[in-house]
Amino acid sequence: MNAIEALILGIVQGLTEFLPVSSSGHLELVKALFGNDYQNQQSLMVTITLHAATAWSTIFVFRKDILKILSDLLTFKKGKSLDFSLKIILSMIPAVFVGLFFEDFIASLFDGKIALVGAFLIFTAVLLYMADRVKQGDQPLNYVKALSIGFIQAVAILPGISRSGATIALAVLLKMDRDQAARFSFLMVIPLILGSMAKSIIDGDLSQESASILPLLLGFLSAFVSGVFACRWMVALVKKSQLKYFSLYCLAVGSIAILIGF
Repeated sequence: MNAIEALILGIVQGLTEFLPVSSSGHLELVKALFGNDYQNQQSLMVTITLHAATAWSTIFVFRKDILKILSDLLTFKKGKSLDFSLKIILSMIPAVFVGLFFEDFIASLFDGKIALVGAFLIFTAVLLYMADRVKQGDQPLNYVKALSIGFIQAVAILPGISRSGATIALAVLLKMDRDQAARFSFLMVIPLILGSMAKSIIDGDLSQESASILPLLLGFLSAFVSGVFACRWMVALVKKSQLKYFSLYCLAVGSIAILIGF
């Protein structure tokens, strides 16, 4: 992978991680367009690097929320922060289960199956369209809703299903406040990304020789900068009920992907 490809992949990852259009699906489409089927180790190194960048962009955007939560937890202060943290932990359980026991099967779905990615993008389009038609809700986040959002997050591991789109859409359909839905969706994924990175390092899946430093650095920086922009933009869009535009986009890209795949 050269520097230009890394730069493009980073921008795609940063934008699509937060915008409801599926980062994994778009990365597969971009790789297919490059005509480059990266060696397994290099592809994993690139994926981990780009996801690390978007994790840090999330931390940067929501740094005040995260510092408040950590401060309350470290001082054993009971209240909203502890309650919110427990809901995030609960929401992680389905995705952790799927990742541990279905890792090989999921990995096989990321192997150039463009038509399948297209079908999942259309599924994302339907979810976004349904959510955009729901009136603004004011229901609080409870443990049942947190677990339900966790289940849809686990489903969104499939390439083409937008994680942010699916979790935000379900939260809105559950009549949650749109701002709270967006914030919970973005904060709940940070532990999963960091846990996945730690697992890959512990398992010895990464090696220093798997990819050049310069392309990885460019990919990281481009993913971080575009991620900060997309994260802030997405929160604003959710508040304004403008998910239908992404629904149309996913429908168009998904249809094209299916045609190319066949």
